[in-house]
Amino acid sequence: MQTYCNPLDLNYRYQHMREGERAAGFREGADPTLVRFKGRYYLFVSMSAGFWHSADLLHWEFHADPSLLIYDYAPDVRQIGEYLYFCASRREVDCPILRTADPLTQPFVQVAAPFPFWDPDLFQDDDGRVYLYWGCTNTEPIWGVELDPQTLQPIGEKQALIAGDPDALGFERPGDNGVVDREHSVVYQHLKTMFNPETNRIEFPAGMEKLGNYSADAMTKMFLSIGQPYIEGAYMTKHEGKYYLQYACPGTQYNTYADGVYVGERPLGPFTRQTSNPFSAKPGGFAAGAGHGSTIADEYGNYWHAATMRISVNHDFERRVGLWPAGFDEDGTLYCNQNFGDYPHRIPKGKFDARDIGPEWMLLSYAKPVTASSTAQGSSTANAVDENIRTWWSAADAAPGQWLCVDLQREMDVRAVQVNLADEGLVVPFLPEEYGDDRGTRHIELNPQLSHYTVEASSDGEHWTLVEQVGRECCNGYTEIPDGISARYIRVTGGELPYGQALRISGLRVFGNGGGAAPAPAQAAAKRLGDLDAKVQWRPIPGAQGCNVCYGPAPDRLYHSWLVYGRNEVQLSTLIKGQPCFVRVDSFNENGVTPGVVLQVEE
Repeated sequence: MQTYCNPLDLNYRYQHMREGERAAGFREGADPTLVRFKGRYYLFVSMSAGFWHSADLLHWEFHADPSLLIYDYAPDVRQIGEYLYFCASRREVDCPILRTADPLTQPFVQVAAPFPFWDPDLFQDDDGRVYLYWGCTNTEPIWGVELDPQTLQPIGEKQALIAGDPDALGFERPGDNGVVDREHSVVYQHLKTMFNPETNRIEFPAGMEKLGNYSADAMTKMFLSIGQPYIEGAYMTKHEGKYYLQYACPGTQYNTYADGVYVGERPLGPFTRQTSNPFSAKPGGFAAGAGHGSTIADEYGNYWHAATMRISVNHDFERRVGLWPAGFDEDGTLYCNQNFGDYPHRIPKGKFDARDIGPEWMLLSYAKPVTASSTAQGSSTANAVDENIRTWWSAADAAPGQWLCVDLQREMDVRAVQVNLADEGLVVPFLPEEYGDDRGTRHIELNPQLSHYTVEASSDGEHWTLVEQVGRECCNGYTEIPDGISARYIRVTGGELPYGQALRISGLRVFGNGGGAAPAPAQAAAKRLGDLDAKVQWRPIPGAQGCNVCYGPAPDRLYHSWLVYGRNEVQLSTLIKGQPCFVRVDSFNENGVTPGVVLQVEE
């Protein structure tokens, strides 16, 4: 295999949550820290009970390690000296810091526990000095402090480094597409009755000093924070003497989950917001979200950014991991190429310019006719080809042999298939002692839950060729067909699936070469709707699947993109107040991409 497709095809572990009367089972992988250590790549992901390793960023092998603080979120790994250091998140107790000389053969051993922190990031500068960055709330900033390299205890006081500014930064507004909706918050509705707008405080009834364990001051802070962005997921990358402090916002459950970046001359700042922001964002397409990640250089000096992609249907923390090429331009601007960011991409060997990387193949299956062995009530076969990971087709029952088939409507050159499996209403009974986090609400499934299915191809719908037979931990299974296959029909047939579930597919995605003409160029216009939003519209384009809207603060810095299917407009909600915006609307279909012209957004 020479290509990969986001979300990454990893053996994500099941989480089983028990929160009051609510129980939910779902697969989770988030907050990835990617590191190159002693010639090998390591990928640490929240709630994985282990980590992945790879020689080439393409072929990942899972290494189970259930003792590695597996219920602590946002694992951070960094090389300091000859060791790989590990830490994760705890709020009420001091966070352990561990290290190993070889994560594949030697255990991680605790060497310090300086203080409580959440979403940590250790960083060793070229001079050997060590720093820690952390923070994950919608009321406080990203913090930083220097640590003693030997004891890993703080040197001096912590410093506030990055605070949220959603009134000026569109990408920091919490809510899908930047729409802040406080009224739908249960907490907001409950506290609203006690909030006095004249004093700007929560006021308890006479004789009440606390609500549960919270004082009026604490409840006021909580109430005022509703609708404010989470500022979290710090990560430091140093490039040509400058320090690029990255952070995630506004919340992992939104399509606009992104990574912003500030730049400084020293490890603890002061930091100035980069003009092109957020540097990592994927609000459109099949799987949205690209926040809380890490940015590293590979063996050739190319940069890569790993980040979190959201599903957030069964639970807000139902998530996956994505990987994209990144880089620094001639002016030192950090960017991430997320054009067609959930299509197959090739990882070049040797040095490359990340701005030049495009999709290896185009999508052949979008909105094509689909048939199935059966369909559950309330489900639809069209959900499997609508390019939305949050909707799915479900078979009527869990009997093995249920199938789903997409008709490409003519023979095409098929090069890859991605089968995205969904979970629905999964509730598995576990003993109370099996819930392993501090609150007794979360159980990580350590026993492999295998998915069995076959992928077949046909030219006539009667004679079938086996493409792949799958029997592994797999929910975003990606199969590359090196020499391609000429086919009109692609069929997935289910076998035994985790916990005896029915076959459910959120995306039967077929990639290759359509063999026809790319669509005509888009005729577009763009107008600002306010400080933080702009509407981009284009005339209907015959034969187009959609448009990829590239935008940025200058005509030659269109580093952001928003992938749109089946519509002739999009509202860009991630703009920066007072900053100009330029756009280019590229039309596309199963045959290729046609670039548009660069336009300045009208004020």
